[in-house]
Amino acid sequence: MNILFLGGTGNISTDCTKLLHQQGHQITVLTRGHNPVPQQYQPLVADRHDPKQLKKALEGKSFDVVADFTTYNTSQAQIAFDALNGKCKQYIFVSTVCVYQKPEPKLPITENTPRGNQFSQYGRDKEKTEDFFLDKMSSDNFPLTIVRPAHTYGETWIPNPVASSGFTLAWRLLNKLPIFLHDDGQSLWTLTHTTDFAVGFAGLVGNKNALGEAFQITSDVILTWNQIIREIQLALDAPEPQIEYISTEEICRRDPSMEPKLKGDKANHGIFDCSKIKRIVPEFQCNVSFRQGIRQSVQWFKDHPEKMVPDKNVNAIYEKVLNAK
Repeated sequence: MNILFLGGTGNISTDCTKLLHQQGHQITVLTRGHNPVPQQYQPLVADRHDPKQLKKALEGKSFDVVADFTTYNTSQAQIAFDALNGKCKQYIFVSTVCVYQKPEPKLPITENTPRGNQFSQYGRDKEKTEDFFLDKMSSDNFPLTIVRPAHTYGETWIPNPVASSGFTLAWRLLNKLPIFLHDDGQSLWTLTHTTDFAVGFAGLVGNKNALGEAFQITSDVILTWNQIIREIQLALDAPEPQIEYISTEEICRRDPSMEPKLKGDKANHGIFDCSKIKRIVPEFQCNVSFRQGIRQSVQWFKDHPEKMVPDKNVNAIYEKVLNAK
């Protein structure tokens, strides 16, 4: 199949493009041309936020599948729809589990869990974007599939409640600096490795049974945040972590930027029922444990020592929350 990726080199999409290419598909990656696209993929140079530029780049082209990892609101969705309607047999919109109500009314979370996240603008924008594409499916027979990832990490991420991309949490642990966790650190959470996510995603690509449907793609393994931090500490071979436990309410009072991250996401139990994706994609199963995955991430940073530095903005959040009176 001929597959166009809107965003093909990000945290989640990188392993999706890699697996689909290994399966023999032709991969085209939309790029603004600022960064090189892996040579095994075909670059399509255009700014996806520029309607005229995007339409011109797509003139005379069609694809079996479009995988959209870079649409976050209805304005961007309109641009993508105007440029790609009629040019693909399947359009996979990558949404998020942050569209669901928080706290969830019932566990485990399924694709039918009520949406409407009052704490996360990101989640509300993704929900409106889902609705935009669903309306186009009804009015224009737009060939839609919705995918909702949860907390999905690859080799450049160290999962934590503040900011998983980058090395800040690991840097603090290695330097014996305190960190904080919400409440008692015992809320339940699901972490999915990008290579496992890619298997589920690839199984939906070109799958007629996926048209008109939404799918969660997550691991079945549930950890507490205390366990997650412990596994990170062990992978780093870092000293015993200095954890300050602070209530979710107090963290959000000290730094309001944490409200969507905690109340809108990670302070709630993240337990998902993925039976739907497993019915449609029987080969999907999660084989990378967090113990394995976090060691791969740590090794990546060791192989790229220039990346083993804190992000000043993320580090400032730790300092603000920990030092506020």
